[in-house]
Amino acid sequence: MTARKNATSPDRRKTGDPREKAGPVSATGFRSGVAAQTAPRPAGNVTTFPQSPSSGLSNRALNVLKMLAPELVGECPPRQDWTPSATLLRRVTFKHLSTARNCGPQTTREIIQWAALRGVTIQPPSLAGKSLSATWKELGTKFTAGELAHAEMAEALEKSIRRKSTTIPVAIQKILLQFLNKSGKQSPA
Repeated sequence: MTARKNATSPDRRKTGDPREKAGPVSATGFRSGVAAQTAPRPAGNVTTFPQSPSSGLSNRALNVLKMLAPELVGECPPRQDWTPSATLLRRVTFKHLSTARNCGPQTTREIIQWAALRGVTIQPPSLAGKSLSATWKELGTKFTAGELAHAEMAEALEKSIRRKSTTIPVAIQKILLQFLNKSGKQSPA
């Protein structure tokens, strides 16, 4: 069996200099006195990412709002250190968020919650989160109660088109027919 190389050499952790005490080494590999003087620097091939924005929104949510700002308020936001204005938040609708690039359900939820903390309410559509069959049933109930608005019917049809549904229940077809007949009637001349 061969001896390890440098097995007989003195312990490297002990220093010969009495002025310097060999203290405990932190997880970063620096002694506590040395770590306070110089911060560790990342190696040359390590990418450092910017810290999260001070506004409290994720980078993705900020980017979505930056893309919507010129369209909605004519504002050209700077690349860094930007907080969306209250005017922008008041003009953003759920439809803007649902059709914006890179804005999925999680980002939409984040923006809505962030706006709510600032006193701005972004209303999701009344039929959001419901299946098509539940939507059709709700529309039928509202129609029989006389509370169905044209906007709700249009919203349900848009939802059906987005989902590429080819079936509309007969009850809903009857409601549509009645809506069309009412709007097609002209006053006598």
